[in-house]
This record gives sequence, C-alpha cells and structure tokens, in this order.
Amino acid sequence: MRAIRLHARGGPEQLVYEEAPLPAPAAGEALLRVHAAGITPTELTWSETYQAPDGHERLPTIPGHDVSGVVEALGPGVSEVAPDDAVYGLVAFPRDGSAAEYVAVRAADLAPRPRSLDHVHAAAVPLSALTAWQALFIHAGLEAGQRILIHGAAGGVGAFAAQLARWRGARVDATASARHHEFLRELGVETVIDYRTTRFEEVIRDVDVVLDTIGGDTMERSWRVLRRGGTLVSVAAPPPPEPARDAGARGIFFIVEPSRAQLVEIARLIDAGQIRPVLDAVLPLSRAREAFERGLAGHVRGKIVLRVDDPGSLS
Repeated sequence: MRAIRLHARGGPEQLVYEEAPLPAPAAGEALLRVHAAGITPTELTWSETYQAPDGHERLPTIPGHDVSGVVEALGPGVSEVAPDDAVYGLVAFPRDGSAAEYVAVRAADLAPRPRSLDHVHAAAVPLSALTAWQALFIHAGLEAGQRILIHGAAGGVGAFAAQLARWRGARVDATASARHHEFLRELGVETVIDYRTTRFEEVIRDVDVVLDTIGGDTMERSWRVLRRGGTLVSVAAPPPPEPARDAGARGIFFIVEPSRAQLVEIARLIDAGQIRPVLDAVLPLSRAREAFERGLAGHVRGKIVLRVDDPGSLS
C-alpha cells in the first residue's frame, strides 16, 4: 500500500510518501480501506507517535489518527463492525495511523459514519469532537446556563467545543484573531475577543469553565476570569496546582481517548444538524508534508484532511 511514513523523529521534512506493508488485523481489530485521514500538526512531536504500546520505539511510523473509511477485513472476535461498513473513528495514538491506504484499528473504537457526511468531512470529526466532548462533559461537567470561555475557538477542537457548548445550553465566549470572529458568531459564540488587541481578563469575569487549547501565558491569565469553584480544562499542558488553589478552582489536563459511544452520539448530532465539522483544507495523501507545514504555520480554521483516494505528488 501507499503510505506516509517517518523513519526518524522530526518535523514535516521527515515525511516520506512510499510503499509500506499492508497491515493485518489482529484479534479485536478491523482493517479499513482509508478514504480520508485527518491530521493533527503537533502529533509529530508526541512521544506516542514513535512508540509502541509497551513503550518500545516504533519506526518507521505512520501519522494520522482521524479516519473515515470502509471495513475491508476483520480479525478474530470482532462483533462491532462488519465488512463493507462505512465507519469513522480515532486510531489509538501509540500505533500506526491513518495516513495510508489501509489501517488496522481496534474495532471497538469505530462507529458508523454520520449519514449526512462524506468521508472527507467525517475524517475531520473524531479527534477534535471527542476532545471537545470529553473536555466539556466528562471533565468540566458543563451544564445548561453556565458560561464557558474557549481559547483557540477557531481551531479543530475549539470549533466543536463552541457548538457542543451551545447545544448543551451554555453561554459561549471565545478568544480568536479578528478574521475568525464572524465565523465564530455563526457557531453561536456570543462574545469574541481579539487576543491581539484585547486582554481577555479585562473584559471577561466569573466564567464557570475555561477550555484552554493554547497553554503558556493564556493559561496563566485564565485563572483570573474563573469564578470560585470553576474549572479550567487544558489540552495544551498540565495546569500547575498553585494558581488553581489560589483561584479556588480546579485545573485539569487530559489526553483524548477513543470512544465508540461518544462518536455515535456525535454522529447523531451531526445528522440532526446540531453541529458540523469545519475543514480548513483538503489535500491528497501524497501532499501530507504540505498539510503538516500548513497546520504548523498556525491560524488554521478547523481541520486539515488528507484525501487518501486522490492522486498527487509530495511537495
């Protein structure tokens, strides 16, 4: 099969479009014919990208963890999916990913593809939507009537978080550059703050939840806007305990986990028109290097997706 692989740790310059062995599904796994794969630009810096589940080095390695495709074959003991099913899912991090013509995935991590989406749009969903779902509802316990501030709201996670928070009945505030403000208001954000011109802590107060996708100084300043008893959830870095204690708030860091049940619910919301994926760009698999470079350059709106069944040349 054709795949994108890294033979050494590094950035997009290490990505190679080449022939790779066809994976065989083990017990509990499904082999997917990949139609589209979403990328997360920072995944090239993750230790899990280069490690097997037992911690040993895994090179060469295939990136990409969002997948939408069709079940080609099954390993022993699979009951969740069947051959020819159109599915989508999140490929676990310490294993080869979806930037390839085929990928072996734990069948329990797959869910039926949303009926209203094609493969390209479905591949923009799993990692971002699951991260937003788990941040808001599992870790922060966001409820109707509460107020949430989302940092980086125009990104893949942020865009889903804004929509899910509005669906839950929360008031949504956000930080983003000015060019994203109209887009975010269309998603239901009430107050959008241009982080380049305004310090958000000077205009926002007493929020119940902060979702931080940025880290650094943005996280440090976020404690000032939380009400006592509020929650800061970060997917960027672990919040230090001292500021949380001083603010009388909780600080939580987590790494998203695959969930078939949550993907089923997310698909239901998508098919009902409650939420939608946002695509920044769609490129053929062979141009994965360009896709990662674009993502790492920043200011991406939504998700970058690789169309695996589209020919092209690596640039």
